[in-house]
Amino acid sequence: MKIALMDSGIGLLAAAAAVRRLRPDAELVLSSDPGSMPWGPRTPQDVTARALAVAEAAAAHRPDALIVACNTASVHALPALRDRLEPGVPVIGTVPAIKPAAAGGGPVAIWATPATTGSPYQRGLIREFAGGVDVTEVPCPGLADAVEHADRAAVDAAIAAAAERTPDGVRAVVLGCTHYELVAERIRAAVQRPGAVPPLVLHGSAGAVAAQALRRIGQGPAPDAPAHGGLTVLLSGREGALPATALTYDEGTLLQAVGSAR
Repeated sequence: MKIALMDSGIGLLAAAAAVRRLRPDAELVLSSDPGSMPWGPRTPQDVTARALAVAEAAAAHRPDALIVACNTASVHALPALRDRLEPGVPVIGTVPAIKPAAAGGGPVAIWATPATTGSPYQRGLIREFAGGVDVTEVPCPGLADAVEHADRAAVDAAIAAAAERTPDGVRAVVLGCTHYELVAERIRAAVQRPGAVPPLVLHGSAGAVAAQALRRIGQGPAPDAPAHGGLTVLLSGREGALPATALTYDEGTLLQAVGSAR
């Protein structure tokens, strides 16, 4: 079994680690184009062209499924990716976890890139899944880029600024960019109010897309399977290694450890 994941940069680590935990025996192909990151400020046409190039590099390795581990690419390029690759390769997009967050009541905050915040796409999800729930859209300028470069000071500054824009008393925060899942606990620490009951719940997408990818290829979780799944890293279509910044996150070290143990 081989699962490919794509993103502009290291935002795919969270979903890749989720796949690895569910299926330690799966071969993983991680395809990104870090030189073009971030994709959020780019035009939809540019995002689509870059996403297609990254996806085709992954598809050349003949995966059983491709996870689009990027909210921006899912918003703008998912139809084009499916037209190009399906039915040969099932394509699984990433949608902000607004539905489960709203199901727990409110108020809810959605942290996302400035390009996604207020977009027709996100507003449509709010209307569809969060009717009657108090929802605040919180733009997080610079956070994805800071996570990509493992710039701790910049990450903390961007999180602090977004926390200031997050209303007191929110019960859930939707992590609307895959990069944010890599610093989820730092986000929790910034938003969680001391003594708040119930405690703040963070909603990412990594676990859901990993499970959906397995379902699409007729497989189920097997977390106790032998940890012999290989790891192929593609950087702008060329085989390479996980960037040093990836190894500053738990998800990156997990992927490196299992890939090296093969």
